[in-house]
Amino acid sequence: MATNGNGIIILMAEDDDGHARLVQERFESVGVHNPVVRFRDGQETWEFLSGKGIEPGKAYLLLLDIRMPGLDGIEVLRRVKSDQRLKNMPVIMLTTTDDPREIGLCYELGCNSYLTKPVEFEKFAEVIKRLGLFLMIMRVDRLK
Repeated sequence: MATNGNGIIILMAEDDDGHARLVQERFESVGVHNPVVRFRDGQETWEFLSGKGIEPGKAYLLLLDIRMPGLDGIEVLRRVKSDQRLKNMPVIMLTTTDDPREIGLCYELGCNSYLTKPVEFEKFAEVIKRLGLFLMIMRVDRLK
């Protein structure tokens, strides 16, 4: 069963407090009021995903930074896409890294989209605004 953006729980793995706050503020500014669960590193993210954090019957979207302490985002992505229960969860890489090899690897591992965070505040805010608008129309399967 699929749900539109209104029923999606956004999981955000972002170690930078300023970036996390900006993402949430930008989502709200375009009318995306989905619940956001934030993780400060890859290990915390994986513990939630692999433990009892995920509730069956709910739809999740993972926003995943690559450069984080502990497990990096690529390893979290690898684990999510190789986990039978989680593999269909959409994963959007949201990172400052624009290395073509890393982008290619993320797509090979199964990420759904790769967004580069611009260094300039206004450009970053615009990327997040567009992501928020995308989330409003996106359909996501509920996890079993």
